[in-house]
Amino acid sequence: MKITPVQKQTRVGQRTRSKAFVIVGYGNGHVGLDVMRNKEVATVIHGAIILTKLSVIPVRRGYRGNKIGKPRTVPCKVTGKCGSFIVTDVPAPRGSGIVVARVPKKVLQFAGIDDVFTSSRGSTKTLGNFVKVEEENISIHKPYGRRHLNQYSNIGRDI
Repeated sequence: MKITPVQKQTRVGQRTRSKAFVIVGYGNGHVGLDVMRNKEVATVIHGAIILTKLSVIPVRRGYRGNKIGKPRTVPCKVTGKCGSFIVTDVPAPRGSGIVVARVPKKVLQFAGIDDVFTSSRGSTKTLGNFVKVEEENISIHKPYGRRHLNQYSNIGRDI
């Protein structure tokens, strides 16, 4: 998706590294996203592609209205947050397209979602937060996603 230089101030001076965001998907209900940082750009790109292919997740798709043809939208309204950035995905009727900013549109297209409405609040300039929120939103559509399991994680354990 994007390769950006990142700088860190040390005692000696500034240390410049590269950071790469990579998305992998075939538009058939699976998508992967990962980030990698390193000194050399070639290492960053190659490593990020490998990490992304290893982190592919299934995406649950659904219908809005009639259940005709293949599922084309998100199955329910979902809100995700990363940092100060909040994104809400809402199922859209067939033919409305992906109504969203340019960055998460790529994530949704790679995931195979064709119709969705999106509302975002916060700093949309931070590419990392924008992509992570959208990935969280589409991965949370599992029957019992990550949010639901957190509150039950200590069941059966003696504290």
